[in-house]
Amino acid sequence: METIPHRELRNNSSAILARVANGESIAVTNHGEIAAILMPPGTPIIERLERAGSVRSARAERTDFTQLRRAMADSAQILADLRGDR
Repeated sequence: METIPHRELRNNSSAILARVANGESIAVTNHGEIAAILMPPGTPIIERLERAGSVRSARAERTDFTQLRRAMADSAQILADLRGDR
């Protein structure tokens, strides 16, 4: 994804919007920090969130839970740990 300053967006908005309409995503900065991400309207919401860094995709490998040690405590001990120092 390309990053451009807001001034370039202001000065070349029609060309930049045409690039976005053709499927490109562009990050716009203001004072060096990303202020907006321009994406085509058909982009799925999960892809938008991944690009924004709000979510990440699940890992492909599976976790083998049989390798985890079983907790050896009764429910009263577990509840006491969860409640902490209430």
